[in-house]
Amino acid sequence: MAEDWTHGGFGLYIHWPFCMAKCPYCDFNSHVSKKIEQKQWLKVYLIELDRVAAETSGRVLNSIFFGGGTPSLMDPEIVAAIIARARQHWPAANDLEVTLEANPTSVEAARFAAYRQGGVSRVSMGIQALNDTDLGRLGRMHTAAEAKAAFDIARREFDRVSFDLIYARQNQTLAAWQAELREALAMAIDHLSLYQLTVETGTAFGDRYAKGKLRGLPEDDLAATMYQCTAEICEDAGFEGYEVSNYAKNGCESVHNKIYWRYGDYIGIGPGAHGRLTLSGQRYATECVRSPTSWMTAVECGQAENLRTALSRADQADEMMMMGLRLQEGVDLNRWEDLAGRRLPADRLTHLQEIGMLRQDGSRIYATQDGRMVLNTLLAEILAD
Repeated sequence: MAEDWTHGGFGLYIHWPFCMAKCPYCDFNSHVSKKIEQKQWLKVYLIELDRVAAETSGRVLNSIFFGGGTPSLMDPEIVAAIIARARQHWPAANDLEVTLEANPTSVEAARFAAYRQGGVSRVSMGIQALNDTDLGRLGRMHTAAEAKAAFDIARREFDRVSFDLIYARQNQTLAAWQAELREALAMAIDHLSLYQLTVETGTAFGDRYAKGKLRGLPEDDLAATMYQCTAEICEDAGFEGYEVSNYAKNGCESVHNKIYWRYGDYIGIGPGAHGRLTLSGQRYATECVRSPTSWMTAVECGQAENLRTALSRADQADEMMMMGLRLQEGVDLNRWEDLAGRRLPADRLTHLQEIGMLRQDGSRIYATQDGRMVLNTLLAEILAD
């Protein structure tokens, strides 16, 4: 039998930890640095690629994703060299997807042309809002006009371009979000990532919220209505909600992110990068050292991962369910049961269908639109012992 990870595919994630500024809502492992020795960073990335490739030789590589941080701050020749080394190590799928995240402040036509020539096939842009007032509140360094200009540059250079927006922002009305979303859909090529603003502990927004100073956030009912209308407006425009926060034209879904949600294997390289890796039939959760300088030192000592934790089959089954129910395509119960070593109680599945949270078609289960809105609660009910 094929190993379970083959249901999802195999990807490579490269984490670039640097940004021009730290956004107040961001809880990613990103850092502001005045000086970055890019050639030194390339050296350690290639060392790590060589190490993990020795463990995974022969696998077909489905995707490479440069995330961050702001990977569009990477010199194009650094990106190209990483892509070239990955292609040396693994046979590439015919439809290999190579995505680079970009912020509008770091977009230049010449750089984007160089990224394309170096092997990048898809760009994901962090636009976040289409008006200057909200961009300011979100701590973004670009204006709406600059974002649109950067998007136009990306669209000229790449066949596939996605961008992110955040909704349920401070003082945002339903009508304002609907108008902004329609404007975004008129711009979009094939993919949008639309995230509800979440206030995370340890961020600047989290600190303000704890002190009662983050005002104007929408009530839960308004945020839920925004989520519902997002799906409806996108669907009317031909963008299917294939995942809780992601919408795409048919066939234009993110290959890399679907590896996560389909619970495939992916290697995480870079400070704080996570991975899931199956070796000799055992799946491991991996995590790299978080500090950029400490990670570089650790790579040269052969110890870039500070955690490699063996996952039980029951843990794998739970993770697969938690990821898979985010997808419109749902979860194959036969696959889940093979990992879990047990069956889900039929009466529980029936109850969740009766209350409109879940639907089942043969061996597949799917979260309904209502179920997606309370996905954590739904998962807790499904996975209860």
